[in-house]
Amino acid sequence: MGDGFVAVLLPVYLLALGFAPLQVGIIATGSLLGSALLTIAVGLLGARHDHRQLLLAAASLMVGTAFAVVHDYALLLVIAFAGTINPSAGSVSVFVPLEHAVLTREVTDAARTKMFARYSLVGALAAAVGALASATPDLLAPAGLDQLTGIKAMFVLYALLGLLGGLLYAQIPQRRPTSDSGSTSALGPSRNIVFRLAALFSLDAFAGGFLVQSLLALWLFEKFDLSLSEAGFFFFWSGVLSAFSFPVAAWLSRHIGLINTMVFTHIPSSIALMLAALAPTLPLALALLLIRAALSQMDVPTRSSYVMAVVTEAERAAAASFTSVPRSLAAAASPALAGALFAASFRAWPLIICGALKIAYDLLLLMQFRHLKPPEER
Repeated sequence: MGDGFVAVLLPVYLLALGFAPLQVGIIATGSLLGSALLTIAVGLLGARHDHRQLLLAAASLMVGTAFAVVHDYALLLVIAFAGTINPSAGSVSVFVPLEHAVLTREVTDAARTKMFARYSLVGALAAAVGALASATPDLLAPAGLDQLTGIKAMFVLYALLGLLGGLLYAQIPQRRPTSDSGSTSALGPSRNIVFRLAALFSLDAFAGGFLVQSLLALWLFEKFDLSLSEAGFFFFWSGVLSAFSFPVAAWLSRHIGLINTMVFTHIPSSIALMLAALAPTLPLALALLLIRAALSQMDVPTRSSYVMAVVTEAERAAAASFTSVPRSLAAAASPALAGALFAASFRAWPLIICGALKIAYDLLLLMQFRHLKPPEER
C-alpha cells in the first residue's frame, strides 16, 4: 500500500519542490540502485540467517518520514538510496527474495504457483488502494491543507506502515537455516540456471525502468495535464486489473506451462504500451494502458514460481536475491535516461523503448528455457 501511493506522489512532490524531470529520474535511479545493493546483502545472508530477522531489519529501513522534512536535493538522493522508497510500486524490493523463500517452504510443488498468485493478488490490491490514496492531498485541500503539506503527511504514513509491517513480520515462526552455516557459497548446483535467468530478467527490468510508475505518472501529468486525483483513480483501476490477472496466470500456467504464460501474456501488453505512446487522446491512452495492466503482470507469480522450482531448497533465498539484484541494477539505469528523454520533450520514446525491449526479452526467454520445466510440468 505504501509503495502504491509513494510511486504516484514522488514525482509530484519533487516537481513541487522545483526539481526538473531529469532530477526526478535520477532520484528513481538512486532508489532502485540502493534496493539492489540491499538485495545483494540479503542473498548472501539468507542461506545462513533466520529470514524473520532479516525481514525485520528491512522493515526498519522504511524511512519515508525523512522525505517529509528534507528539501535539499542531495539529501533526498541519499535518503532514496539508503531507504526503501519504491518508485515502481512493483516487486523490486529488498523484502521480495526473503518473502519468496519463506512462502515456498510452506507449500508443495503443485500448489506453489497458486500460492504466488494469491501473494501477488493481495499485494497488488493493496498497491491499488495505495494508488487511490495518493489523491488524499487533493481531498484535504477544502480543509485548508495545501497539497505539499498533504504529500508530506503521506510520507509520514509510509513510515508508520513500515512499523506495522515489522509487527507482522515478527509473527513469522523462527526457523533454522537449511544450509550449513559453514558454507562459503549461497548458490550451488543451480548456479548456471540462476545466472542465465538473472541476465534475462535484467533485460526485462532495464526495459521496465524506462516506465516505472513514478515516470508513467510524470508522463501523464506532462502530456495530458492529468490531475493528482485523476492519476490516483487511474492507478487504482490499473492495480485492480493487475491484481486479478494473477489468479488467471496461475490457472493459465496449469494448462500451457509457466514459461508460455510468462511470454504469451507479456508480448501483447508491450504492444499495447507502444500504441499508448502514440495515442492522440487521453481516453485512448488510458484504455491502452489498462489493457497493458491487465496483461503485463501475469509473469510476476509465474516468474517467482519458476525460479523457486528450478533450484534446491537451500538455494531459494539466494536464487530469489540473485535474480532480483540484476533486475534492480538494470532498472536503476533507465529511469535517469527516461528523465532525460522527458526533459528533451521526447515523451513517447520511453514507452516505445520499454515495449520493444520487453518483447526482445520474451522471445529470448522462450528460446532458452522452454525445455527446462518445473517438477509439476514434467
